[in-house]
Amino acid sequence: MKVALIAHDKKKDDLIRFIKQNMDAFKHHELYATGTTGGRIIGETGLRVQLKKSGPLGGDQEIGSMIANGLLDMVIFFRDPLTAQPHEPDVSALLRLSDVYKIPLATNQASAELFIKKLLEQKK
Repeated sequence: MKVALIAHDKKKDDLIRFIKQNMDAFKHHELYATGTTGGRIIGETGLRVQLKKSGPLGGDQEIGSMIANGLLDMVIFFRDPLTAQPHEPDVSALLRLSDVYKIPLATNQASAELFIKKLLEQKK
């Protein structure tokens, strides 16, 4: 499966910890991530990740384009609902595109844990 990984600044540590706890699920899939998040994932886990731009610099839009073009199967986006984001319109568009194209989108750890079960079932 093709999986996008995104995290707001205050949630990056949580996403990295989550990925480390679920390496067996992630290592068998094609991973994409916004720039800063993806760089940290690569550096801290050694996983192969195809990087997009940083979220505020267009990375959220790049992931949205992938959704619209049928190039992603799932998005895990650890959002920070308590901090205003300067690129909130891009985030909203990404969420809307996930709904329009029926792409599963986990926006917190609890929903991401449910997605892990599916990833483990779909090992390459």
